[in-house]
This record gives sequence, C-alpha cells and structure tokens, in this order.
Amino acid sequence: GAGGRPAVGERAAEESAEGLAGLMRGADMIFITAGMGGGTGTGASPTIAKLAKQAGALTVAVVTRPFEFEGAKRRRSADEGIQALREVVDALITIPNERLLHMVDPRTSVSDAFQIADDVLRQGIAGISDLITKPGIINLDFADVKTIMENAGSALMAIGFGSGDNRCIDAAREAIESPLLEMSIQGATGVLYNITGGSNLTLVETSEAAEIIRAAADEEAEIIYGTSIDESLGDGVMITLIATGFDERPDGYSHPRAFNRERLTSPPPPVERDRDRDRDRMSRPAMPATATQSSVPAPRPQPPAPVMPEDDWENEPSIIRFLRDR
Repeated sequence: GAGGRPAVGERAAEESAEGLAGLMRGADMIFITAGMGGGTGTGASPTIAKLAKQAGALTVAVVTRPFEFEGAKRRRSADEGIQALREVVDALITIPNERLLHMVDPRTSVSDAFQIADDVLRQGIAGISDLITKPGIINLDFADVKTIMENAGSALMAIGFGSGDNRCIDAAREAIESPLLEMSIQGATGVLYNITGGSNLTLVETSEAAEIIRAAADEEAEIIYGTSIDESLGDGVMITLIATGFDERPDGYSHPRAFNRERLTSPPPPVERDRDRDRDRMSRPAMPATATQSSVPAPRPQPPAPVMPEDDWENEPSIIRFLRDR
C-alpha cells in the first residue's frame, strides 16, 4: 500500500505510467474504481484517469467516500481526491459508504461492511457494462452510453426492482429514490435507462416507468432508453439508470438543477415494500451513484438519510437483497 499517503500513490502510478498506458491502448471505455481517502486510491486514480483519457477511452470513475468512523482526515483526503479525479474523467460516480449503514443490519461486522462497499463498486460497473453488452428489444450500445457520459462530470447510476401489478412503477421509483444516492436525479439533463423484464413485459408498463423518469429529469433532457427480456427475473422488473448533466459546487458536492414539481401532476403512490420478498434477498452485493448543483433557485435541502425502525432491521430495502442475488 501507500501508507495512507496520496503522494506515494501518485508517484507509484507515475512510475508505472508506461506499462499502464500499454494496457489501455485500444480500449473504448475504461472504468476506474477506488476507495477514496487512502493513499493508493486517492493518489493514483487521477494519474490513471489522465492516461486513460490520453488513450482516447471513455473514462468513468466509480468511487466510494469513507465511512464516518474512518475519521475526518480520511474524509478530507477523499474530498480532495474526488475533486482531482472529477477534473480528469468523463464521468464520476460517487458512492457514500455511510449510506450503507442505514440499509444493513446494525449487527453487520466491519469486514462485512467493507465487503458490501466493494460489492457496490462492482455493481456500479456491472450495471453500466450490461447496458452495452446485453442485447435487447430496444437495444442500447456503447454509442448511447458515450452520448450520455462523455465529458459529463458528476453522474449517478441506480438500479430499481419491482414485482406485482405496479412492478414497472415500483422499479422506476426505487431507482430514482435509492437511499444510496447522494442526491436525486431531479434536474438531470442526460438520462439513459434500460427496463428489463420477462416476455410478459407490456408497452403500457414501460410507458408508466418512462413517465416517472421523464418527469424527474430536466424538461430539455436528452433521454435514451432500452428494453430487454430476461426470463430469469420471473415476474420481476429491473430498471438500470444513468443520469448526468448537473451543476457543480466548488466544494465538490452536487445538487440538481431547478426541478419543476408541477410536471408530476399525478405521481404514483410510494413504493410498498414486499417484506416477504425482501427477507429472501439478503445474501449478496449492493449498489449506487452521485450528481450535482444549480445556478437558478437555491438548492433544496436534501431529505435525511432513511433510518429503519429498530424492530424492522431484518427487513432491509429490496434493492440490497436484489443486488445480492445478481
């Protein structure tokens, strides 16, 4: 390791620049994953990102912010590293580890918490790569992802899952309201999403989900969507969503552009969690993302992170269990 010193991590990446550049040659898209706040991730990732951009690749970073218990120094180091990385990548997805504490059993061990954080990074990358590599009825490809993510700055990526009569509505709302997101997708000017379900997926259902996502985005947003069939989901529906096009704040955090709530004239009711389904879904990874600010009205205060009642910790959110099952 780098002993928690970003300068050491940066030097290590610079010394290996020639070899790294050779590995990147010819790549269309490069993902950089890092736990920010330490020496290697914080120091090396901006250097690696520069090499990726020089290779002509679409460069996407998926990184985590430290847990609060890791201390103020590590958090400051993470903020500095994230800001440096943001300046040299096409798109930056940031996942706050602290949000995981509001979504898992409080008896989760420290080692398991870090494993879940690693799984969130993996799912962030898998969610994007699946959009490109898995064929669909309405297909999404690398060109679509590039349109939304090239030179996009802060971005977010989320996954929603639904089943039953309102499965597409539930999946759309779960994706745009994920507790893992540092902010909402409201006001995004670039949105790419894919709806995956069984062969009984209907046009009306996909239209309902599309309207929820459209209403949350900026009125002039570029929206690209796809649909695909995956019989392994059974009666379930999964929506994978990427959103970009947010304004930046000097401190590196993000807030959405102004959002016209009147466009949601008749929003669907809140998602009802299926606790029996949730209980079956606790045995694998989690998931994520981030976004950005506005120069029009003052940013709205963000809602507090969700805290589950003490007697309900065994029934964690369905998204955690669904992602563990992937």
